[in-house]
Amino acid sequence: MADTLKERPVFRNIHVSQIVAYRLPPAGIVSILHRVSGVVMFLLMPFIIWMFDASVTSEISYSQFRAAFAAGVGFLPGWFLKLVVLGLIWAYLHHLIAGLRHLWMDATHAVTKEFGHLSAIVTLALSVALTLALGFKLFF
Repeated sequence: MADTLKERPVFRNIHVSQIVAYRLPPAGIVSILHRVSGVVMFLLMPFIIWMFDASVTSEISYSQFRAAFAAGVGFLPGWFLKLVVLGLIWAYLHHLIAGLRHLWMDATHAVTKEFGHLSAIVTLALSVALTLALGFKLFF
């Protein structure tokens, strides 16, 4: 009788060396990126405050703000500032869309594997598509 029982699978935590080979589901990717986007926005908060302050203080500060993205600031070239802003755009959009996804799941109790998978793919696609659209506007 002992031979007829199947051995139960053993689930262990993955090791750091297995991270590259581990295939995370889309919901897990969205979850990790939601945290990353929050950290990015938090760490770049001084830059966000500078951009807001420079853009609304006066007409002169606004023209200096616009010139910073063309000529750069100090040793940072203008394209690098645009790249940082593009990262901020992605962080904000991803964080917003993933947050709305979580709110929808909490409000409707739509917590199924299928909905989680589909909504994660929609979240990733929307955040990337909107970032590309706004990035196109930023760079051209």
